[in-house]
Amino acid sequence: MTDTGSSSTQHIRIGIGGWTFEPWRDNFYPAGLSHAKELHYASRQLTAIEVNGTYYSTFKPPTFAKWHGETPEGFMFSLKANRFATNRRVLADAGDSIARFVESGITELKDKLGPIVWQFMPTKVFEPGDFEAFLALLPQAVDGRALRHALDVRHPSFATPEFLALARQYGCVPVHTDSEKFPAIADGAADFAYLRLMRSQAEVPTGYTPEAIAQWAQGVRSWTGGARPRDVFVYFINGAKERAPAGAMELLKQLGLRA
Repeated sequence: MTDTGSSSTQHIRIGIGGWTFEPWRDNFYPAGLSHAKELHYASRQLTAIEVNGTYYSTFKPPTFAKWHGETPEGFMFSLKANRFATNRRVLADAGDSIARFVESGITELKDKLGPIVWQFMPTKVFEPGDFEAFLALLPQAVDGRALRHALDVRHPSFATPEFLALARQYGCVPVHTDSEKFPAIADGAADFAYLRLMRSQAEVPTGYTPEAIAQWAQGVRSWTGGARPRDVFVYFINGAKERAPAGAMELLKQLGLRA
């Protein structure tokens, strides 16, 4: 990432979900670009990618090492934890699935390992006792590398101070989702911010209007500035997904950053 003067810019990561999407071959990737080179290209236009594939499948250490090798210094990956850990009736029983994921070789990403996203079903209701038992299972480190955990909760029952208190107690951060379907939960005291912007519109070239992106840019500046600059991760995801790269690049531009 190029720093244009403010030390807070090193805390900002802006990106998209994944890098393999057919419509991006029409409006993001250069014509004729080999599919094998899409990560190489995307990681030089953006500064982060949220990996959805890890939610559905188990990857091995050589894959994470390959991703590390194909991307530039300063780039980061957020990984969605495997769904077997979160899509269950009793979260307290998720220990084996959690361990299987965090020990699958994710630390081969080294300094490019961003937050792990634990995504819960929209029907999963906040049950304080069971949810706390789940949070207690999340490791703070693996292979000597500290882990950061983002909680993507999608049921309105989580929009409560009790949930935020539990997240803080276990060093976790709620995902702030801009969506018509899911609650927008934020914690202004958290150690980092994790935003998923899901309202991209097909008729807007950048998904979000430049004016809307300017408002998000101001929020990013507020978060990363001041006496306590903190990391922020912003992903343009879902909605009119074909517009996601353009939206992410517009936000980078408005923040005075480039990959």
